[in-house]
Amino acid sequence: MNFNPFEKKNINYKPLVLDGAMGSLLQQMGGFKRDKNIWMTNLLFDDSDLIIDVHRKYLEAGADIITTNTFRTNPYSLELSGISDPDIYVKQALCLAKDAIGNKTNILIAGSNAPAEECYQRERTISKQILEVNHKKHIDLLIDNDVDFILNETQSHLDEIKIISEHCSKNKIAFVVSLYFDSNLKILSGESIKETIELILSYNPLAIGFNCIAPDLYRRLLGSIELDFTWGYYLNCMPTPMRSFKFAQASDPVKTEDRTIECVISPVTYIQIVKESFKYKPSFIGSCCGSSPDHIQKIRELIDGKDKN
Repeated sequence: MNFNPFEKKNINYKPLVLDGAMGSLLQQMGGFKRDKNIWMTNLLFDDSDLIIDVHRKYLEAGADIITTNTFRTNPYSLELSGISDPDIYVKQALCLAKDAIGNKTNILIAGSNAPAEECYQRERTISKQILEVNHKKHIDLLIDNDVDFILNETQSHLDEIKIISEHCSKNKIAFVVSLYFDSNLKILSGESIKETIELILSYNPLAIGFNCIAPDLYRRLLGSIELDFTWGYYLNCMPTPMRSFKFAQASDPVKTEDRTIECVISPVTYIQIVKESFKYKPSFIGSCCGSSPDHIQKIRELIDGKDKN
């Protein structure tokens, strides 16, 4: 880990712009998911042009960082769908991201690495061994296919966070851990945000992020912890009933697989939230589920001093 693109090197530092939603935007653009276990993974082969189009739209909007469509290319999720070889899926995702970038320079590729199980599931149902194999294999595949860093998204269980952080730190892999937490400002395994952040920082990440949370919860976070580390965020833009998506508890699933994810936070509203965050000096800013390139364009305009709102 000999670089950190998020470091504030001078007083004129500007936050990097992360891209927005991938899966929900693919859905809105007509992408069809064949298998609920792997979300939009099949589109890597079934409609690769659509994925390239999404990447390009974010780049045109001004993103400095694009995120690979690998949210569900991890071994455990693929195995649930009877797929034993994650290599070809990760390789294809990186080929499409690189195709979208073309000859553009200074664009970073973040390799998306999601929780092994459902993102909003409180109860662990797989063994530690499966958890370790899943993350180590997926992270190594992403690195082998030339991502610039690993974006461990929507992480909310301490055992998983520790496995990821230890593996990346031990192998000198550049990584970010982005956290999801509940209304008690605790990750879903029960630990406080402060305790979780302290653990992650001990492994020297590039940054810590917060994603897939609602703006009101994000504002509560800002007022409750010291943001004296490199950090960033990308917030949820979905309707409130859908933010919990599939699982509030593992034993009480909320079925939403067949519903289209809609955006209820407009780019204009979102940019007001972004403006509020500047005094806390985030190092990267993007948007999460339900968002679009319009949200990213507004962030770019604001950072570049071109926002008219």
